[in-house]
Amino acid sequence: QVQLVESGGGLVQPGGSLRLSCAASGSIFTIYAMGWYRQAPGKQRELVATITSGGSTVYADSVKGRFTISRDNAKNTVYLQMNSLNAEDTAVYYCNARTPYAWWGQGTQVTVSS
Repeated sequence: QVQLVESGGGLVQPGGSLRLSCAASGSIFTIYAMGWYRQAPGKQRELVATITSGGSTVYADSVKGRFTISRDNAKNTVYLQMNSLNAEDTAVYYCNARTPYAWWGQGTQVTVSS
């Protein structure tokens, strides 16, 4: 199994920045991709960004140019640098790790508000 621990969420003003972290443990060598998803109130969970073990990235159109996903394989940690945040980014952000099974963190709240 894989365990995911997220951190870095919180309250930020519009235009501000946050960096989310997700540390993986357990059967980490079976992970071939990690990513971030988010779910806003009343909406379905959506992909934000993913990164493979080889470094290939995918971003949602809504965050391209503002968010950057990165991974430190030595630390088994994936990061999401979020810049130019706006109210539409307010959501619970979930870390994901892909093996033959999809593992999920508990989620961390990101609130963008004045």
